[in-house]
Parts: sequence; structure tokens; C-alpha cells
Amino acid sequence: MQDVTDLPFMRLMARYGGPDVYVTEYFRVTQDSGLDTQTVRSITENDTGRPVIAQMIGQDIPALVRTAKALEKLPVAGIDLNLGCPAPVVCRKDAGGGLLRQPERVDGILRALREAIQGRFTVKCRVGFADKAEFPRLLEVFLKHEIHGLTVHGRTVRDAYKTAVHPECVAMAVQAMPCPVIANGNVVDVPTGLSYLKQTGAAGLMLGRGAIRHPWLFEQLRSHWEGRPAQVFTGRDMLRYIEALYEATAAFHPQFERTLHVQKMKRYMIYITTGISEGRFEHRIRRVVTEEEFFETCREHLDHEEPLPLRPPEDSSVFCGFAELR
Repeated sequence: MQDVTDLPFMRLMARYGGPDVYVTEYFRVTQDSGLDTQTVRSITENDTGRPVIAQMIGQDIPALVRTAKALEKLPVAGIDLNLGCPAPVVCRKDAGGGLLRQPERVDGILRALREAIQGRFTVKCRVGFADKAEFPRLLEVFLKHEIHGLTVHGRTVRDAYKTAVHPECVAMAVQAMPCPVIANGNVVDVPTGLSYLKQTGAAGLMLGRGAIRHPWLFEQLRSHWEGRPAQVFTGRDMLRYIEALYEATAAFHPQFERTLHVQKMKRYMIYITTGISEGRFEHRIRRVVTEEEFFETCREHLDHEEPLPLRPPEDSSVFCGFAELR
């Protein structure tokens, strides 16, 4: 997730169990782009003990090829092409999810990258730009190229994060593709993760916003599969996580300015606050300005031993449509 899942966040996730594989923030690729130095650090300074995949976003074929070759000189576990970002500023440039409007152009990009990349090459996509009925055509394109993995966010680009996922589309990819297919989108707790896997037959899960909200989610899923008892986390556990996240991300920036860092923390807090104190925590945290106000508000709502809510409310503005086990 751009401007969120950087190296300090990766390191912090590792302290809570973390994923089996990390994916960098995306490298923005244009005709005259180079490798972003801060994102490169997620690769060259990765000390999590887990592999990291370099993610690219863009639509200029020569630039994508050039960038992929440069990234392969670094200690990456593979190169991933982002065809799923729904941000309007990205889609207007025919990058990310915007490319799904042009399957033929996607075909050309994949052909060029498959020829250029020597190691592992994967793709992340959505199930269409405007309608999930577009997905079979996209699968035809993916099938033409020997990609090593496909991650499917089960919404269209226009759905953004406002609807439930379409597990039947992920299941379609599982049936069609010879490579592993990973399910992505709105895994917020163990039941939603298990449901997604059961409904799709996917080889695994990619977690984003749900892991920001509950860094314990990776380990909770492992506990379920290994038959270990699930741990209950409290408000104070969350408070300690926020404090650690604040310090870890602040230390990453050489010219750290406290007020500006409070604003950066809000990018994480929009997910963390969801479902806590019936919206009062989110309301307050959106309006704090100073570091003192930030931590005072966090302590007011989290300095207790009551269990945290496992799932956001159904009317959450940043989570929607939780699939249940069938």
C-alpha cells in the first residue's frame, strides 16, 4: 500500500509474526523514472527474515522493461506488475487498474516483461475495470504468458473498496490459471480469510488494510491452521502497537517533523480506529494536530484491558462486505 507499507512497517509486522512474503510499495515507472531510493531500502535493508517482491506500476513498455532489469539486480524474490490500483490519479494515466480497460495493451506489456525478467514474475489485478464480466477476457490475456503467480483483488476498479468482493471471480482464476492464485480484498479477521479460501480454492491470501488494523492477523491465521488457541488482544495491546508504529516510522525519516508525522500516522489510523468506541475514536483522531493530542486521544480510547472488536462495523467507510463461511 503506497506511503504506508514501507520498510519500518515491514519490520514492525515481522515483530507480530508477519506474512510469508512481503511486497514493496510500487515503483512508479515512467519514461524518465529511476528507482525510488526509499522503496529500494525495503529490498536492500530487508531484515525481516522473509523474502520481498518488488512491485511496479506504469504503462510505458521500455520503461517497465528497464526498471524490471534494474530491480532484478537487487535481492528480490520476484517482480510484480500492479494492474489493480484504483486511485483515480493512477487510472487517468492508464496505469494500475486503469490498464484493465485495454486488454490488448496488457498483453503487450506482459509479453515484453516475460521476455525481459529472468526470475519470478507475478501480476496483481482486479476483476475488471467497470464490470466483473470483463474478467474472462483478462484471464485469456494472462493465460498467454507464463506468469508465476496471479493475485486477484475480488472487486472491479470502480468498486474501489465500497462493495463486497466477488469470490466467484477468484475461483474462476483458480480454475483457469496453471500458476498459484492468491485471493485479496477485505480479509479482516480469521473467519473472513477462511471464507475467502473456502469459496475460491485460492493458494493463499494477500492482506493489506486488515493487517494494518490488526497486526496479529497473520499469526491468528497460522494459529488456526496449526490448531493453537487464539489469543485475545486488548485495547492496551493496540495502544502499544500504535506507539511502536509511531516510533518505527518516525525513525525512518532523517528530517522528522513531529506535526507532519501525526498526519502520516492518520494514514494508518483510519484503519486502526474502525469499530472502536462506536466511531468516537476515529472522529477525534482525524482532528488531532499535535503529537500530544494524538497520544492523549489514543490513551483515552485504548488504555484498558477490554478485548478489541475483531471485525469492523458493516457501515465502515474503509471496510465493506464481509464474506461468511458457507
